[in-house]
Amino acid sequence: MAEEYDLIIVGGGISGASLLYAVSKFSDIEHVALFEKEAEIGAINTYHTNNSQTLHFGDIETNYTLEKAESVKEGAETLAGYLEATDPERTMYDRRSKMVIAVGEEEVDRLERRYHEKGFGDLYPKLELIGRERIAELEPAVVEGRDPSVEIRALYTPDGYVVDYGETAKSLVAEATESTGVDVYTDTPVEGIVETADGYAVRTSAGTAMAEGVVVSAGSHSLQFAKQLGYGEDMALLPIAGSFFLAEDFLNGKVYTLQMAKLPFAAVHGDADVHDASVTRFGPTAKPVPALERGELSTVGDFFDVFGLDLDSFLSYANILADKVLLPYVLRNLVYDLPEIGERAFLPHVQKVVPGATIDDIEPARGYGGIRPQIVDTSARSLDMGEATIEGEDIIFNITPSPGASTCLKNARRDAQSVVSFLDGDYTFDAEAFDQATIENFPRGA
Repeated sequence: MAEEYDLIIVGGGISGASLLYAVSKFSDIEHVALFEKEAEIGAINTYHTNNSQTLHFGDIETNYTLEKAESVKEGAETLAGYLEATDPERTMYDRRSKMVIAVGEEEVDRLERRYHEKGFGDLYPKLELIGRERIAELEPAVVEGRDPSVEIRALYTPDGYVVDYGETAKSLVAEATESTGVDVYTDTPVEGIVETADGYAVRTSAGTAMAEGVVVSAGSHSLQFAKQLGYGEDMALLPIAGSFFLAEDFLNGKVYTLQMAKLPFAAVHGDADVHDASVTRFGPTAKPVPALERGELSTVGDFFDVFGLDLDSFLSYANILADKVLLPYVLRNLVYDLPEIGERAFLPHVQKVVPGATIDDIEPARGYGGIRPQIVDTSARSLDMGEATIEGEDIIFNITPSPGASTCLKNARRDAQSVVSFLDGDYTFDAEAFDQATIENFPRGA
C-alpha cells in the first residue's frame, strides 16, 4: 500500500464511489485512494436488496417541499444522465412508470392541492393528475377490487428509474480506476483517523496512509469518525432498519402511497425488482435498531459511540419517540417482523396499493433491507429530515440516508469542488466536463 495521497476517501458505497469518479475523471488531483472495509464495492446499504432501488426525483415523494424537490430533481437527473450514457443495455437500471395514489376524499384533496397550488405541476412537466379510468389503464391491479364509491386520484409520470446502486457504484469505481494515480483497497477497514501537522493519518488494517484531505462517506459510521475528531458533537443517529415483503408481479411500475406528515421515512410503495420484473416488493417498513449495520452485532458498540450516552442524547430520543405520530408508527412497524402476525398486520398497506392482494400473495423478503441513519439534532432535540454533511479542516463527513443515493453524483460534484480548495489551490475541478458526462445526458424529450 502506498503511504501518501492527496485525497483519501473512506467508504465504497454509492457516495464514496461517486466522489472517486468525480475527482479521478474531472480533476487533476494526482494521488487518490479509496478504502472499503467489505470485500466488494457497494456491499452494504448500496447493495440492491438493501434499499428500495428508487431514483428519487421528488415528483411523487409527497413529504418533499418544493425547494427540496427542486434539489433532488437535479441530483436524480445527474445520476440518470450517467446511467443513460454509460449503460445503454440497462444492466444497472431500468425505466418504468411511477405514480402516487390518493385514496379517499381527504387524500385526493391533498394530492390535487399539491399538484395545482404548490407548484409541482409546473416543476415536473410530464407529471399528470389522473383519475380512476386512466389509473386502471396503467396499473389494472390498483383499481381491480377497489370499492367504486371511494374516490381515487394519482400523480403519474412515465419517467421512473429503478437502479441497482451496487452495480452503479462498481461502474463508477471502474471508470475511476482507468485514471492513473487511483488506488482502491477493498477488504481494508479504516480503524482510525488522526489529524497531523500535514493533513491526516488514516490507519487501516493494512497499514497507515497519509493524505492532505479526507472525505468520509461511510454511511452511519461517518458520524462515528466525525466524533472521534471532535466534530458533530450536537448530532446523534436514529438507525432505522427497513424491511420488505415480496409478491407476484402485480404492478407495471412503481406505485407510492401518500406520505404521512412529520415522517422522514418513505411511504409504503410497491414496485418491481430492478432485475426481475416478475417480483413485486412492498415496503419499506421502518423500525429503530441499536446498530449501524443490519444484522451485524459488532456494530452495536458503534451505535453507542454515535449515541453518546449523554443527557442531551437521551432527552432527544425521548422527545422524538414520544411524538404522537412517530410513536404509534414505530410500534406498528415492530409488529411487521413477527412471524405470521407481521404479514397480516402489513397486508392492509399492500391492499391500499393492490386491493385484491390476499395474505397468500405476500411473504417476508428474507435477507432484504438495510439501515438508514436518520440524523438527530441533540441541541434542538429533533429528528432532521434527509442528509447531513459536516465539513471540518480539510475533511468532510457525509451521512446520507434517503435520498442520498439519488443525489450521489450531485453531492460528489459539490465535494470535489471542496476538495480542490482543501489542497491549497494546487488543483482544479472541471465542473463543465463533469456535467457533460452526467446531467447533460438526461433525456428531456416527450
